Amino acid sequence: MHAALDVEKIRELIQSRDLAPLAAKVRSLPVPAVVAVLDSLTIDDAAVVFRMLGKDQSVEVFDDLDSGTQADLISELGHSEIAEVFAALDPEEQAWLLDEVPAAVARRLVSSLDRAEIEAAMNLLGYAPGSAGRRMSPEVIHTSPAETVGELLARVRGHEDGMDMLCTIPVLERDRTLVGQVDLLELMRHPDDVEVGTIMVSEPEFARTDDDGEQVARHALDEGILLLPVVDREDRLVGILPIADAARIDRDAVAEDQARAGGTEPLRRSYLLTPIRQVARARIVWLLVLAISAVLTVQVLDVFEATLAQQVALALFIPLLIGIGGNTGSQAATTVTRALALGEIEIRDGWKVAFKEIRTGLLLGGLLACLAFLIASLFYGTEIGAVIALTLIFNCPIAATVGGVVPLVARACKVDPAVFSTPFIATFCDASGLLVYFSVAILVLGL
Repeated sequence: MHAALDVEKIRELIQSRDLAPLAAKVRSLPVPAVVAVLDSLTIDDAAVVFRMLGKDQSVEVFDDLDSGTQADLISELGHSEIAEVFAALDPEEQAWLLDEVPAAVARRLVSSLDRAEIEAAMNLLGYAPGSAGRRMSPEVIHTSPAETVGELLARVRGHEDGMDMLCTIPVLERDRTLVGQVDLLELMRHPDDVEVGTIMVSEPEFARTDDDGEQVARHALDEGILLLPVVDREDRLVGILPIADAARIDRDAVAEDQARAGGTEPLRRSYLLTPIRQVARARIVWLLVLAISAVLTVQVLDVFEATLAQQVALALFIPLLIGIGGNTGSQAATTVTRALALGEIEIRDGWKVAFKEIRTGLLLGGLLACLAFLIASLFYGTEIGAVIALTLIFNCPIAATVGGVVPLVARACKVDPAVFSTPFIATFCDASGLLVYFSVAILVLGL
């Protein structure tokens, strides 16, 4: 209730451009309340409120905002206004935001900072997009096998990071090779003079910098790994992935996949706060792709125009058949894409997936064909019923197989399956479904 009143009062002050009371109001609010206010305002109004914050308060507030609001604020505010706040972020947060904002904004922001303030983030950006190295935190407290429990605990007590960054501590050799890890709770159970090497867990779980970030994040979440070390090709520690960051990566990946499966791009902020131009921009690319791909369907119809002229009733079933084919392919693609994301299948399982989807498609096609034959025969005669039934028997396995294999092909080509699958399956299933339909009609009806 108080948060809603704060938002309404701040909106009134913004509209009246009464800046002195506005500054006093936002500076009197605790950081969580300011974050809630900014998340509920349009980005133009949020930028006005952010300018009213004090220096220390603005750093805390910006750090607690979600990445979409952060990116939009960076784009909206002048780089000189946001540079100091940006410089106070952790390197992984800086890298994350530089990935999110437009390239021109990122260049201006980087140029306004000292090299020391941005060097760690630029190192992270040197790793491949979407990799674990791109999303890890390079700031790691670590220990060695020869360090005592007392020495390590003394260093931990003086560390500024929260418990999420200290719950597990990597154990390294002199060359930074990862040889083990030790839990903070385990340290507290032993006397100060015990060496870490005697209580550490050997052969710890770890990820490599070039591993897929989404798969690493999901593995960490599934296994409940609070702090996952990230190593390079020589097994030297270069960073860590806390479980909070893993959850964030997974949440963003799920939102992105859901949006792209529906033929759009994910929105940075909530639907009602996103400007119309951004909503349209998120959708227009996919509409153009699908519109261009629909030309292929038109060409198929043009080829079989004479067939349609001889048997007009065939035209009535076109939406039904291409709709069933498209949905069959999309269902298969969704199932396989999810299995890929969970690590249940690999690219090498392509033949197994294809064989499974062929059988699944045959079963689905057979069931639908029986129902379609009965209904179509009742109203249009047995010949039309036979055409519809045979088309479903042939088309469903084709659509299911293509839908199941396309995500694997996309992964092999290092393309996001959610991006590649939607337009390709829609185009292929429409065109192939029509080809099968008219070919069966010509054979059965003798056209």
